[in-house]
Amino acid sequence: MTRYEPAIDVDGITAIDMHVHVEVDEHGHSSLPPQLAEAASAYFSTGAVRPDLDGIAAYYRERRMAAVVFTVDATTRLGHPAISSAEIAAGAARHHDVLIPFGSLDPLGGAPIDDARRLVEDSGVRGFKFHPTVQGFDPSDERHYPLYAALEELGVVALFHTGQTGIGAGLPGGYGLRLGLSNPILLDPVAADFPDLQIVMAHPSVPWQDEALSVATHKRNTWIDLSGWSPKYFPAELVRYANSVLKHRVLFGSDFPMLTPDRWIADAEQTALKAEVMPGIMRDNAARLLGLTT
Repeated sequence: MTRYEPAIDVDGITAIDMHVHVEVDEHGHSSLPPQLAEAASAYFSTGAVRPDLDGIAAYYRERRMAAVVFTVDATTRLGHPAISSAEIAAGAARHHDVLIPFGSLDPLGGAPIDDARRLVEDSGVRGFKFHPTVQGFDPSDERHYPLYAALEELGVVALFHTGQTGIGAGLPGGYGLRLGLSNPILLDPVAADFPDLQIVMAHPSVPWQDEALSVATHKRNTWIDLSGWSPKYFPAELVRYANSVLKHRVLFGSDFPMLTPDRWIADAEQTALKAEVMPGIMRDNAARLLGLTT
């Protein structure tokens, strides 16, 4: 497979979407078991089409945006085979003008450290997505520290789902998925013990927004992406911090295909986010984090 190398004209795009899910691969395989996929669609009140990687690239190219694309490997917890991160990276290599591949690692199974090195060195992924609730692991557990050490050494980004999730919502017992594993305070010891590992706390961390803001304010190697919620529902404190002390470490993200960038941008215009911070949020902060600019 061709190794991914970015060819993104940062000055020629309007935004970098830090949070785009690849939910179906080129073979038609879904990232989630059918019951969970249907429950997530119901939670987000969407019947949105789930495009493959080529479709995602066309969608973002039309909008003059770049997108960070990934899946979630929860093979051990869900008993459902993951979409291949190597194939996502290969697809991103075909569309390296608009796509930036992240990998996913199953912390509970396989050989995640070996997988991380292979995906970075052979496939060119720029980071890794984790979903503690869906993957069923406590990110603060020190048994995962060797993996974080490897990611720190490799110089890639670690992006963690935080807060509420629509996956499992409405199913009996929430499908057994535990929301507390996605409390952002669990990332504080990781940020403390791996100060050169850049950590993104994905989503407004409802109901733990204050914890996320506390961690981000205290640990300068942490960032917040604004995906998964319409901006009109953002907690007031999140907007206040995005306008001030965290304006250089807040990132635009949609959660496509469940929430589109078009809707996110339209709803953001109804918020108190300041015009002067938006270029950083929409593009420049992510470009710096991802090494696309200095």
